Amino acid sequence: MAGGPPFALGVETHDGLAALTRAIRAEEDGKQLRKELAQNMREALKPGAQQAKDSIMGMVSLTGGASPALRTSIARKIRPEVKLGGRWSGARVKAFKTKNVRGFANAPKRTNRASGWRHPVWGNRENWAQQRGKLEWFDRAFRGREGIYRQAVEEAMENMARRIASRAR
Repeated sequence: MAGGPPFALGVETHDGLAALTRAIRAEEDGKQLRKELAQNMREALKPGAQQAKDSIMGMVSLTGGASPALRTSIARKIRPEVKLGGRWSGARVKAFKTKNVRGFANAPKRTNRASGWRHPVWGNRENWAQQRGKLEWFDRAFRGREGIYRQAVEEAMENMARRIASRAR
């Protein structure tokens, strides 16, 4: 499992991705090739992102209609991310922070952990409530499927490498 705020699952940098990125830069239409590679890698991770979205939407709602909806807001912030070059290169599914959701920016992270989170009781700033989300909803969405997503991303990389190699012939 890859790190990254708040949390993510992905394929980290390895020599093959770095070499592929260098080869793409050397091509005349390298910018377009980079865009295509990134798009293909994101497409490979979309089923995993959907699994994570489905998992958080399965969390029980205790409020019954509070706005904005917490589960929906978290699900909207889950998406595949690809970076080619720089400090970190790779592909991952990431749950981004939910900045404008009831002052609860770390909602994806807090709803995933066993200890849950604390918040003031509505209308009474002196009393605090302890609440728990769906334990490991993000982690369970990928458990046992990491190899499938890794293979799909590596296949997208290999397809691009073959495409570049065929131009050299």
